[in-house]
Amino acid sequence: MTEIPANTRPLDGPAPALKTPPGATDCHIHIYLPGFDAQPGGPAIPELATVEDYRQVQRRLGLERVVVTQPNAYQLDNRALLQALDTFGTQSARGIAAVTPDTSPRELEDWHARGVRGARIMQLPGGAVKIDRMLEVERVIRPLGWHLMVQFNGRHLDEYVDELRKIEGEYIIDHIGKFMDPVPADDARVDEILRLLDKGNAWFKICAGYEASVTGGPRYEDIGAIARRVIAHAPERILWGSNWPHVGVPRSQYPDDAGQLDVLLHWASPEVHQKILVDNPARLYGF
Repeated sequence: MTEIPANTRPLDGPAPALKTPPGATDCHIHIYLPGFDAQPGGPAIPELATVEDYRQVQRRLGLERVVVTQPNAYQLDNRALLQALDTFGTQSARGIAAVTPDTSPRELEDWHARGVRGARIMQLPGGAVKIDRMLEVERVIRPLGWHLMVQFNGRHLDEYVDELRKIEGEYIIDHIGKFMDPVPADDARVDEILRLLDKGNAWFKICAGYEASVTGGPRYEDIGAIARRVIAHAPERILWGSNWPHVGVPRSQYPDDAGQLDVLLHWASPEVHQKILVDNPARLYGF
């Protein structure tokens, strides 16, 4: 078993300018615990990111609820995710697991009792379950009322949109569509995302603009233009996530956690913050 170093990322700092409402939810974080190694096919784990580490970030940002997403490093080994959910507790936490068409109903029922409410589909390098198995996974999770969390490069949306249209249950278009590099807000692929949202079973997560932005922070104007258009079109279908602990970028590019929340000040009107941070995640995750 590999000895993974403890967290050295900054966990505290000035409070965000955005004052969060009661019940504010971070819909996308990852946890890396001692005793769990990275699995073949996934990236290495440079250092830990524990529940206690995140709780410091959570307090700083004024958040109360969290959705823990299975990281690519663990591939199909969901044990660290489940341990994290057990520590957080189902009053304040939900989880997104790596599920295959062969995951047994007994496992899924156990995971559901511990707070799992969705399956991750990751159509990028290191993803454990990709879009070619997405519809089979949806059939497995449908009896539990779970949703899919789907991440892909939005520039390739034309390759995936037919499969997305076939999804019968709820699903999330992750990471602001993850356009790498960003496209103009009036691009035809953004038009297509709006049509998917209009169908009524898609959600759109505001998360990790720093991973795709070319213009950079703190406002990420190129990604922000896409986000503003989608938020204005369907505010009742928008979620927000911090993407802590930001493992997709080197430490030299590590974003400020408060800044990740404060983008909502520039991308959404104040009356929409309640929907994005509280009402929408409560509806999707059953808080």
